[in-house]
Amino acid sequence: MLSGTAEHFHPAGVAGAIVDHSAGPFTVLVVDDEEEARKICAEVAEEAGLRARSARTTEEALEILEQVPVDIVLTDLRVPELGGLDLLRRIREHFPQIAVLVLTQYGTIESAVEATRLGAADFVTKPFHVSDLRSKLDRMVRALDLERENRVLREELRSRPGFGELVGVSAKMQRVYHLIEKVGPHTCPVLILGESGTGKELVARSIHFSSPRRERPFVPVDCSALVPTLIESELFGYVKGAFTGATQSRHGLLEAATGGTLFLDEIGDLPIDLQAKLLRALQEREIKPVGSNERVSIDVRVIAATNRDLEEAIRKNQFRQDLFFRLNVVQIKLPPLRDRKNDIPMLVNSFLEKFSTPQRPVRGVSEEAMSRLMAYDWPGNVRELENAVERAVALGSGQALSLTDLPTNLQHGIFERRMGMDDLVPLEELERRAIFRALRETGGDKLAAARLLGIGKTTLYRKLKEYEHLKESAN
Repeated sequence: MLSGTAEHFHPAGVAGAIVDHSAGPFTVLVVDDEEEARKICAEVAEEAGLRARSARTTEEALEILEQVPVDIVLTDLRVPELGGLDLLRRIREHFPQIAVLVLTQYGTIESAVEATRLGAADFVTKPFHVSDLRSKLDRMVRALDLERENRVLREELRSRPGFGELVGVSAKMQRVYHLIEKVGPHTCPVLILGESGTGKELVARSIHFSSPRRERPFVPVDCSALVPTLIESELFGYVKGAFTGATQSRHGLLEAATGGTLFLDEIGDLPIDLQAKLLRALQEREIKPVGSNERVSIDVRVIAATNRDLEEAIRKNQFRQDLFFRLNVVQIKLPPLRDRKNDIPMLVNSFLEKFSTPQRPVRGVSEEAMSRLMAYDWPGNVRELENAVERAVALGSGQALSLTDLPTNLQHGIFERRMGMDDLVPLEELERRAIFRALRETGGDKLAAARLLGIGKTTLYRKLKEYEHLKESAN
């Protein structure tokens, strides 16, 4: 017997709304031999914005599945012919993308546990309350909506006209792409500024591979990792006998990059005496290997990068002003990840594509996990996000990354971390503050803000309209 009625459903509150589906409603197939149960389940599904189909037996259900795209199957475990568990096995084998919600009689909870083990997303015990069924369908629809969005993002990644491995469609990244496109065909030096982990080397590679030098070498040099006593010989090369251990002559990195691009990463860490020699080499387009009296001509484009404030370093006599002017012909500033949070979903999907394997396929990220990823400030920028996704893929177990798969420091929400007991305010005011803070953190991107808050975008739009009406009334 069913409990409750199929009353009309209206989204209520920040946390419980069915999200809208811009790509069309999902389809649910209700499988039950009881006509009244099929009718009520179908009504609840339709009121939740779903398209409902019904079947009385597993045979009918399988025929529909072969002919019509279905997103959710809602099946009783005692359905005639094969039975609900066998139907579930068939769905998992032939239609693995379909989410299954099972109905089980009171007192047969072990059957529901077995169904969950076989891959059912959830179960509802008969007799059930309509509100309970509606809540379970709500969660399943939100997960499917996120998976649909993930698929769209993956398609955007495949078709996006970008630069190398750079990912992001935010306005700040679009400006970076524009500069890359403009400077690529030229040979002028480029200085890339940005915090650690923002992708400075990826930008340098993108410049190189969008230039006429793309067929020639791209030589990256980490100035902070070079041994101080060997930097000169590494950059300029040396001749046999130049110093103890120099048993044969060796080309330097500047000569090795001739015809191509030399990328000097962390140029701010280059010793001051080497800065003068590098400047001379760039101006004269020739180098003198260590221990040699002859000069060697070079044809190399130099791209430099640093996370330091070079103008401050100049004031402290730690960096040569003339070298700064030589390198800073075109400057590209990379935004930190906290300033382009609406790129996070696309970045996450890019990393899922990178780290997923046939043995560990990952199709997406749960809404709760994505909310935490969006809320975090990412001091380590894109590199830290990449490491977090790689760890979650390696240690997780489901087809979608969940909150518990994320690093421990991400498993606590931004608002619960930052708000203490002294911040007690009415719930409506707390909700309003959370919404406007999320909009600020996502640069006004409503879809990203909705993800951050863990709500549907329809709910967010409704709340914003309410606040606008209140503001107009106050005026």
